[in-house]
Amino acid sequence: RAVEVRFFISDHMTLTAPAPFADETSCQCQAPHEKLTIAQARLGTPVDRPVRVYADGIFDLFHSGHARALMQAKTLFPNSYLLVGVCSDDLTHKFKGFTVMNETERYEALRHCRYVDEVIRDAPWTLTPEFLEKHKIDFVAHDDIPYSSAGSDDVYKHIKEAGMFVPTQRTEGISTSDIITRIVRDYDVYARRNLQRGYTAKELNVSFINEKKYRFQNQVDKMKEKVKNVEEKSKEFVYKVEEKSHDLIQKWEEKSREFIGNFLELFGPDGAWKQMFQERSGRMLQAFSPRQSPNSSPTRGRSPSRSPSPPWVFNKASPPSSPKAASASLSSMSEGDEDEK
Repeated sequence: RAVEVRFFISDHMTLTAPAPFADETSCQCQAPHEKLTIAQARLGTPVDRPVRVYADGIFDLFHSGHARALMQAKTLFPNSYLLVGVCSDDLTHKFKGFTVMNETERYEALRHCRYVDEVIRDAPWTLTPEFLEKHKIDFVAHDDIPYSSAGSDDVYKHIKEAGMFVPTQRTEGISTSDIITRIVRDYDVYARRNLQRGYTAKELNVSFINEKKYRFQNQVDKMKEKVKNVEEKSKEFVYKVEEKSHDLIQKWEEKSREFIGNFLELFGPDGAWKQMFQERSGRMLQAFSPRQSPNSSPTRGRSPSRSPSPPWVFNKASPPSSPKAASASLSSMSEGDEDEK
């Protein structure tokens, strides 16, 4: 029961706190360490202790491929305790090459992985029997591809021969080398990115000319972004205008139909205006048509008692006594005629 409680406490701490370092922890395997076979470990035996699984590596730029490998190592057996060895900077630079993260950063990255129970700093490049005995390691987990290094075709060959090797699967498409390749390939992009974020050219190891070039490119990119935003806003505005134009055209068509209907109703062949025009035309014709004349019309401006005689009719009662008198009589008659007119 006490062993189960200790296992529960250990697992709980792993999930709520960073994994401890091997040289700082008091959590040592106190039970007798008997050699196990893989078949026994997969059955969940022994019951008094977990199966101690060891995985090692550089773990530079810790990524999902590393985490998946550790997850596989942790879940190889029903009850397991995962120890992870991380090589130091000196050892890594000697046998593999320069790293992006230093050893302290790599140690801390492993401590915060949920599958790791314990971290071993300055792990050896080649596992020795003394190291395996010191940490009570039952099995070593790594991918099955032969790892040639330090003058050996496969540094895990003796572990495989001892029956202590358990293979894991690599995650395709992700590795530290792939990440570094992306950065090198797009170096200019990341240099410009960090200049924008406030890093100096000296910190980025960028020359004066390249710094000016990158800053100019950043300005060009900003202008492009502004133009792009303006284009997007213009497209949005045009789309809205098109929507409103469509609505206006529909309304115009409706109003046009209404206007044409009203026009035809008023001015069409059977429209109200035609009837009104016919009525008014009839009235005007009646008003301007001539009336019938009477049989006898009164004499214009003449007295009925007077009937003028023609100027050439002379008064028989008093004929002119002389040509002068006759002439005077004719002129007086013509004057009287003019007065009547």
